[in-house]
Amino acid sequence: MTKNNHSNHVPFPGIPTTTDGSGAVSWVETNITQGACAYPITSSTVMGQNYAQAVANGQTNLWGERLIFIEPESEHSSASAAEGFALAGGRVTNFTSGQGLILMKEVLYVIAGKRLPVVFHIGARALTSQSLNVHAGHDDLMGVADTGWGMLFAKNAQGAADLALIARRAAEESETPFFNAQDGFLTTHTIENVLLPEPELMKQFVGNPNEKLRDFMDPSKPVMSGVVQNQDSYMKGKIAQRYFYDRVKPILKAAMDEYYELTGRRYDLVEPYRMEDAEYAIVAMGTMAETAAVTCDYLREETGLKVGVVHVTCFRPFPGPELVDVLARCRAVTVLERMDNPMAQSNPLTAEIKAAFADALIDAPGYPRLHRIPTIYSGSAGLGSRDVRPGDIIAAVQNMVNGGRRYFVLGIKHELALENRFDPDVRPKGAFSMRGHSVGGFGSVTTNKVIATIVGDLFDLYVQAYPKYGSEKKGLPTTYYLTAAEEPIRTHSELKFVEFVPLNDVNAFNLGNPLLGLQEGGTIFMQSRHEDPAEVWQSIPEYARRIIRRKNIRVLYLDAAAIAREVATAADLQVRMQGIVLLGVFLRATPFLQARNLSEEELMAGVEKSLRKYFGKRGEQVVQDNLTAVRRGYTEVREVPREIIEAGEPAEVETAGQLVRDVMHHGVVACQRTTPLPNVVRAMAERDISAVVVVDENGFLEGVISQTDLVKAEVSNREFSSLPDILPEHIMTRDVVTTTPDEPLADAVNKLIEHRVHRLIVVQQENGHKKPVGILSVTDLARLPIQS
Repeated sequence: MTKNNHSNHVPFPGIPTTTDGSGAVSWVETNITQGACAYPITSSTVMGQNYAQAVANGQTNLWGERLIFIEPESEHSSASAAEGFALAGGRVTNFTSGQGLILMKEVLYVIAGKRLPVVFHIGARALTSQSLNVHAGHDDLMGVADTGWGMLFAKNAQGAADLALIARRAAEESETPFFNAQDGFLTTHTIENVLLPEPELMKQFVGNPNEKLRDFMDPSKPVMSGVVQNQDSYMKGKIAQRYFYDRVKPILKAAMDEYYELTGRRYDLVEPYRMEDAEYAIVAMGTMAETAAVTCDYLREETGLKVGVVHVTCFRPFPGPELVDVLARCRAVTVLERMDNPMAQSNPLTAEIKAAFADALIDAPGYPRLHRIPTIYSGSAGLGSRDVRPGDIIAAVQNMVNGGRRYFVLGIKHELALENRFDPDVRPKGAFSMRGHSVGGFGSVTTNKVIATIVGDLFDLYVQAYPKYGSEKKGLPTTYYLTAAEEPIRTHSELKFVEFVPLNDVNAFNLGNPLLGLQEGGTIFMQSRHEDPAEVWQSIPEYARRIIRRKNIRVLYLDAAAIAREVATAADLQVRMQGIVLLGVFLRATPFLQARNLSEEELMAGVEKSLRKYFGKRGEQVVQDNLTAVRRGYTEVREVPREIIEAGEPAEVETAGQLVRDVMHHGVVACQRTTPLPNVVRAMAERDISAVVVVDENGFLEGVISQTDLVKAEVSNREFSSLPDILPEHIMTRDVVTTTPDEPLADAVNKLIEHRVHRLIVVQQENGHKKPVGILSVTDLARLPIQS
């Protein structure tokens, strides 16, 4: 089913489009509110920008009122401004994130205490701690979870839009403020297919603010608010607010139920996935839950494990009885959270779930009666948008099955980390993915958004597109990802398996291996000043040429920078427009045009429509310049002929018919993770070897220490001399590239080349673990004869 085939059996099925979480929220808020008070902070800035742009354009809300945007001098002041706006009877919103949310905390208590039904939208972000990070984390929201606000979590852009309306309805009916949260960047900046709520739906669902909201400043209806209360009064007023809070959950559930009847899109306080017969469950909030859900499907199909997933949509009010009811039949439950609070009893969601089960065990009112509780595991993952992969979810499930660590971390090298031993491709069948390597400021991230819009709207496919860059983006390496498929794309992780790799930054060959994960028969595009295809081919490093030959990869090239300089009529667009040239290359290189049987004229008409969506505000000339750049990329891109790629192959070692066992060095020098490092260094020197394998107490592989690791450790030791003695577990490489004795030697050689490593650890599988039995190094290969 493609994205436009949504249900026609409900009154408001939605308006199909492609947008990110920021755009989805902006659509709702610029239609239903009267004003916004916000101060820009990543990753919520785009939401505020969109609202301010609507105000600048003279947009009115659904009741014909001109919108108001107020940008004070800080996030604290923006919350105070929103408080005043609401006190005057206005429907107001705010957009914030991270430290900005924490800064306004004292005002949040006041807004809740005055029963002001505002909705603030949060791009959930890691708090600045040992360092600055502008990416996804939930510690900002957990830091304000005690302020008396409702708190909803979206797991994708669709949820961000729908929950904005549900939160508003619940807030105004219960007279309780709400947060509507989405993962910073992973949702706020990720383009997806979204069914936007229709204006008629929004108007009906939330109603006219002038007819619903209380004006505290109306002298004809005086209200006492925000006064001083001393010993005799304060507690009365505080406890009396339970009247309002007791109403929140039933009002919220009713709003979710009504929204389902109107739209066909179901939301609930907790959203179980394949939990009917689940023996093991993953519980999470935000995008991680979707990655877990698609991994759950894989595990059920491939291993038979009965795994389910629960997304906690509502964190406040906490759905204790609902969670107990859905989890009680499991053997074990793992709670994954985007934060770490080591001094607490557990991380916040884990602690709440444990408390809910404790209430159930003592027959607390409203809870199902229990005689046992599942084993509860807790994991920290995805802090600061650290990648959470399907392989990480599998590791967490396996940890439950094996009765492993009660607390663990995912995705990093640490003594508490679970190893990602197997990371499968869980994309929808027939998916097409792109991973681009560029430089901040080249316009590639915007191009990726435009590509996603065209693929989604013109080719009627599900899409997902997102960037990866740091806070110091401009001038530094940037990676961008896109997937298109006939089915919804539910993974929210960096793309490991891809069909197309554009290299706007040819220096990517020197920063790593940009061809890793490129599938057989895939395509690369290179920015190149060369016109001669033979010169283009020779400019590619030898290791990459080997991969291109072996995987039968197509090589496209074009001087996109030169086209951008020739096309751009404004000097400031010359650098950025080279990314837009890639759009034309993408359309020529990928299969979508042929599959949809579109003419070039129809294609370019769709391209122009999408370009106007992103660049129309900059004027007609800019739109036409971009369209010209796309046309030239489409018509002028060239391909390196196969005969050039196959000609003059370099001499290679003779591997025909040989296995790894025929060449490898049998046996390994090993240590354990707590072996004193001087002992490891001494062993390497005495045996004249360049690496030592790290094993656990059963002799299973945990990592490897190379001379490079020792050099890094020596530098760290000088810089942090106050630290305890460094052990192997602190410096070892955990992501070890391995082979087996029975693997064809040719395949092992390709692993060495692709991963750009000097050695492979040879292992035997024992009960799902890897036992080192030898090493295959480039030195071993040097002894082999050369092919003639």
